[in-house]
Amino acid sequence: MPNSSQTQVLIAGAGPVGLTAAIELARRGVDCRIVDPLPEPVQYAKAVGVQPRTLEVFESMGLLGRILDAAVEMHGQIVYVNGEKVGQVEFAIPSDVPFGFIAIPQYATERILREELALRGVEVERGVRVGGFEQDGDGVRVTLTGHGGDQTVQAGFLIGADGAHSVVRKTLGLTFEGAAFEEQYMLGDVEVDWSAPRGYAIRAMHQTDGVTDELLVCIPLPGRGRYRMSMLVPPELSAAPSQGIAHGFEGERKPELSHVQAVLDRLSPEPTTARNMRWSSVFRISHRIVDAYGRGRVFVAGDAAHIHPPTGAQGMNTGIQDAHNLAWKLALAVSGRAAPGLLDSYDAERRPVGEEVVGRTVRSAREGIGADSTDVDYVIRREAQLLINYADSPIVGTDAGARAPDATGLTRAAVTGPLRLFSLFGLGHTLLLYADGGAGPSDVEQFERAADAATAIAGGHLNVYLVAAPGADVAGTVLPLVRDAESNFATAYSATGHSSFLVRPDGYLGFAGAHEDVDALTVHLRKTFN
Repeated sequence: MPNSSQTQVLIAGAGPVGLTAAIELARRGVDCRIVDPLPEPVQYAKAVGVQPRTLEVFESMGLLGRILDAAVEMHGQIVYVNGEKVGQVEFAIPSDVPFGFIAIPQYATERILREELALRGVEVERGVRVGGFEQDGDGVRVTLTGHGGDQTVQAGFLIGADGAHSVVRKTLGLTFEGAAFEEQYMLGDVEVDWSAPRGYAIRAMHQTDGVTDELLVCIPLPGRGRYRMSMLVPPELSAAPSQGIAHGFEGERKPELSHVQAVLDRLSPEPTTARNMRWSSVFRISHRIVDAYGRGRVFVAGDAAHIHPPTGAQGMNTGIQDAHNLAWKLALAVSGRAAPGLLDSYDAERRPVGEEVVGRTVRSAREGIGADSTDVDYVIRREAQLLINYADSPIVGTDAGARAPDATGLTRAAVTGPLRLFSLFGLGHTLLLYADGGAGPSDVEQFERAADAATAIAGGHLNVYLVAAPGADVAGTVLPLVRDAESNFATAYSATGHSSFLVRPDGYLGFAGAHEDVDALTVHLRKTFN
C-alpha cells in the first residue's frame, strides 16, 4: 500500500451494508474507498431474507433484476409441533406494495453489489483493515493496516460497516449495551427431498408441557430442495462462553452433515436425508445497540450499530437501509450543499428504527413473529419494513416522514404504456405537484412558481413533476407532466386538492402541504440544503 492518500469517504467493511453505502456514494459522484480485512469474500448463506422495502431500495439502485434472478420467492411458513402441522402463514402482499419477500444467499447479494460497484470504478481493497483513526473539523485521519504495512488515509468522512465487533465503533468510544442469549445454534446449508411446497419456510418444534425444548427452522434457498437450516447446538459442539460480544460465528468445530441429520430425524415433518452441505457454523446471538450512530465525521451502520436475533430477517435489511439513509446525506455534505443539521438526522432517524428492531426481534425470538398483534396486514407490513416513519426527524415536515407510496396507472406524453410513480424517482429529491380535477390555466403559474423556488434552493438535486388529475386543464405547463389517469396517485397520497409532496432520495416523504404554501416548502428545503 502507498504510505498516504486522500478520499472523500472511507468505508470499513465490504458486506451488504458497506457495499450499499459505496454504490450510493459512487452513483452521486463521491470519491470513496472501501476496505475489508478478509482476503476473499466468504461463501456463507448467512442473512438470506430480503424484505419488500429492501427490494424497493435495490430497484432504485438498478439491481432489482439481478437480485431476483438469484433468489427464490418466499410464500409463507408452515409450522409443526411434535410432528403435527399446527399452522401455515401466508405472506400475503398488500396490493399497493410492488414486491414480495425473497430469499437469496448473502454471498450472492454481496456478489451482485460488488459487481455493480466495480462498474462504477470502485473495487474492494481486500486484506486491509482500519487500525485506528483521529478526527477533527476538517476530516478523519485513518490508519489502514494490510499488505505488509500501514497506510495513512485522510478522509472527509468514515463509515464503520465493519460488523458486530466493529473497530470503528470501539475507536469512536460508542457504548454497545445489551445482552446475549444463553442458547447456541448451528447453521447448515443443505439439500433435502421432501414434499414441502417450494418457497415455504419450515418451523418444526418439539414441546414438553407447552415449552419448546428443540427447534428446527428451514429457510428455502435457490436450487432444488435447498435450505439454510438452523437448530440448537448439540453438547459436543457447544463452545465455551465468549469474552466480549457473543454474536456471530464462534468455535473451531463446524457442524457436520450427521449433526443436521440427527435433528432432522427428530423434528422433520417427514422422513428425509440431508445432503450436499455447502457450509455450516456454530453461532451465538446477542441484542445490542449503540448510544449514537455517529459522532463528528464518523458513522456506524448495520451490525456495527445494532445486533439482534435473526427472527424475521430484519438485520441485513435494516443495515442496508441505514446505508441508504446515510449515503445521500453524505453526498450532499461532500458537495458542500448540506444544511448544518443534515448529517445529525442520520442518528435521529435510524437509531429509533434500530431500537425498535432490536426490541421486536428479541420478543419475536421468544414469542413468535406477530404474537403481539392479530392484525395480519399490520404484521406483514411491519416485517416487510414498510411502516418505518421519520415523523419525529428534525428534517421532516408536518404530516410527512412515512415511506412514499408507489402509484400505478400514470401516463405521460410519448410513453405508450402506463407508468409506476417509482420510475420517476432519481438520485436526488423529487417534488410532486398535484393538480386536482378543477385545475385550469390560471393554476399553472402557481405550480411553476413553486417549482422554480424549490429548484433554486436544491439546485441540481431536485426533479419536479406536475401530476395532474384526469380533468385538470394544465396542458400548457412547461413542467414535466404526468397524468394520474386512474386516480391511483390521489388515493395513495390522500391528495384532495392542489398539493405538494417532496420525496427524498431514500424514498421517504419529507414534506406534504398545500401547493399555495411555497414558503413552507422552501423553509423545509433549507433544512436539507444550505
